[in-house]
Amino acid sequence: MTTILKQIGENFELQVVSSDFEEKDFLLSNFSCEGEEARLDFYLLKKGKKKAEISFSVSKESVATSLPMAPFGGFFISDKLHSDVLSDFLNAIVAHLGDLKIKEVVIIQAPKPYEEYQDLMGYLLFKSHFEPKEVLSHQFFLGRKKIKKFLQQEQGKFQQRLKDAGVSIEKSTIGNFYFLQHIKSWNQQRGYTVNHDENRIIQQVSEYPDRYFLINLIKDEMPVGHCLGVKLTSDSLYYFLSAINPKMTIKYGGELMLYQLFKVAAEQKVDFIDLGSSDLGSEPNHSLLFFKSRFSNDISNKITWAKSL
Repeated sequence: MTTILKQIGENFELQVVSSDFEEKDFLLSNFSCEGEEARLDFYLLKKGKKKAEISFSVSKESVATSLPMAPFGGFFISDKLHSDVLSDFLNAIVAHLGDLKIKEVVIIQAPKPYEEYQDLMGYLLFKSHFEPKEVLSHQFFLGRKKIKKFLQQEQGKFQQRLKDAGVSIEKSTIGNFYFLQHIKSWNQQRGYTVNHDENRIIQQVSEYPDRYFLINLIKDEMPVGHCLGVKLTSDSLYYFLSAINPKMTIKYGGELMLYQLFKVAAEQKVDFIDLGSSDLGSEPNHSLLFFKSRFSNDISNKITWAKSL
């Protein structure tokens, strides 16, 4: 491990750590990426205590990204900080990366439910001449008590839908990974683009089995649908992968699996559910946005910022 300390103003220090991964609450900060040359963690310290942080994966092409092969990375701020302090932190990071001959810095900033100061950081990034390269809209259901209330209000309706559809729902431990092949095959049959890395998912589930939750939709004792949720942070549940067998007609199948995901969220006592983005590349996926709107009460953009050095 290599640690560097630099003074930022009178009260703060920049700590740069090149290591074999210090475990963090954001799950995907704990894994290396394909083609990664180095992993750098930047911390803003005050009297030795961490106040803000960001991790970068440095590629062979000298591009520093926070974070590739993850829904997002970006700044995580654990204490109330003035804008000038955060601006100094950002400028010190960019200067250090410049000294390392990094050619480009890419920051995929987490949506606001994950990071309260997302809007402020976006403003500071823009003023530091970062350019927005991509915008994805995530839908959320916010509020631990609201999740419980939703379950109570909808319980009768969903129990009746399970009965009418002749299916059952189970939350299972992940003993094998057959469901990944199902999800890939079923989505490909529907013409959807499938780009998840199965080996990477298997590694992540194997190392953090308590952070992943598999929901199966069962008909005639056979799985006809799967939904995989993951606690990206300790206070959230992310709707990661899902699919239903296109050869089966399961009325309300997607809604039934989402309702079960809400039950998992309540059991795990998370503060919010992230239903992810709904995108077709060049245009919004309006049908998916509408579907998720019935299970969301908030929306927040995830912006990818980039700057050439």
